[in-house]
Amino acid sequence: MELLINALEMLNKYPLCDHCLGRQFALLGYNIENNERGKALKLALVLQSNQFYSERNQQGYDILNMLMVNGLSQVAKDTLEYLEKNVIDVSKIQNCFLCDNKFQSLENIILIILESITGYDFETFLVGIELPVEIEERNDEFKALFNVVYGESLRHEFARLIGKKIAGLTNKIPEYANPDIQIIVNPFTMKIRLQVNPLFIAGRYKKFVRTLPQSKWYCVKCRGNGCSKCNGTGKLYSESVEELVSEPLLEITDCEKTIFHASGREDIDALMLGAGRPFVIEISKPKKRFLNLDLLMKKINKIAEKKVEVSNLQYVNKNFVRQLKKGESAKKEYRALVEFENEISQASMAILEDKLAKISIKQQTPKRVLHRRADLTRERYIYNLNVKRVSPKRVEIKILCQGGLYIKELVSGDGGRTMPSISSLLENQAKTLELDVLNVITNDKK
Repeated sequence: MELLINALEMLNKYPLCDHCLGRQFALLGYNIENNERGKALKLALVLQSNQFYSERNQQGYDILNMLMVNGLSQVAKDTLEYLEKNVIDVSKIQNCFLCDNKFQSLENIILIILESITGYDFETFLVGIELPVEIEERNDEFKALFNVVYGESLRHEFARLIGKKIAGLTNKIPEYANPDIQIIVNPFTMKIRLQVNPLFIAGRYKKFVRTLPQSKWYCVKCRGNGCSKCNGTGKLYSESVEELVSEPLLEITDCEKTIFHASGREDIDALMLGAGRPFVIEISKPKKRFLNLDLLMKKINKIAEKKVEVSNLQYVNKNFVRQLKKGESAKKEYRALVEFENEISQASMAILEDKLAKISIKQQTPKRVLHRRADLTRERYIYNLNVKRVSPKRVEIKILCQGGLYIKELVSGDGGRTMPSISSLLENQAKTLELDVLNVITNDKK
């Protein structure tokens, strides 16, 4: 039988454990593990060689000896002893050529993994295998030498067996696309490495104070190390929306760090009102990922009371972050309190409502943000604009526009870098006294 001939050729040349012999024929048969295949092949060869021996064929004795040494077969050893033949010195028996007998260490590997994942919340997992280069090359050369066409890779067998065992012991689900945790195993060094996938929590935030930046601002002088300029804090501002929202999550999830993503940003002195600005917190390497989001929301809002309020917390995935960034140019509604150098007339207000509705504004990167943004000219669309006078020189303007439009520069003109502007249209220099974001209109559903 050709199958037995192939197995015999492999064993004649190299010592192979049951797993590694059976793995070369892994696609033959159903619901059989490779070690069972290998054991069955060796048993068939023992039976055949015993037949040869009974027919006084020296080949029978030679094959039995080979099966005992290279096949690591206890059955072959027992058969030789039964036939009252001298058994070769067991010290000459070598480890498996392909796996170095590492399949015998699977139970120890499982115990190390179980200890490594203790304390981590997860529902899904994936086992990955790291192999020494020489082991991979050895297995590839073996397959080429014997033209293995029905085999399984060593990497795949280790991953499959370990994954099956972990699933049974933990009642967790193997997941290939996006697992909560990846368990990277090197069976040859017995080292385990965990790759804990991030947790993403989305929501919306409102900001009620005009001295609070969206993200943490490090001191420009010491770059976060602490100096006299920042009173040793390393920051220009003691708090931020990012910190107020993220710090409770750092504690609750026992994670490594958090990353704050938002659909655009408001100026430090601008309020964020309405339904709030969409955001996502990316939680890196969380130990705890099963959270009560209602309780979390209440905790954040209590800590940040009268400063920041979050709502609509929900679990999302990484793709949601990409959608959020694309939504930075979505529609936004602003309220601006504007003061002019000269009195503003009803006719001037009508001009603004007429000339600045359904129009594209060309803005060169404002001078105040040139240190962090490329000096480019961008076009942003104004859908609607309403003006209401609150005093002879002051008006309240409500603007519905495309995200990314700099409102303060729309008012002032920024020395001609924004065209047209409120100041240039009326030939009356204006400045923004207060700015509020009333609405951020995005499709931020999962």
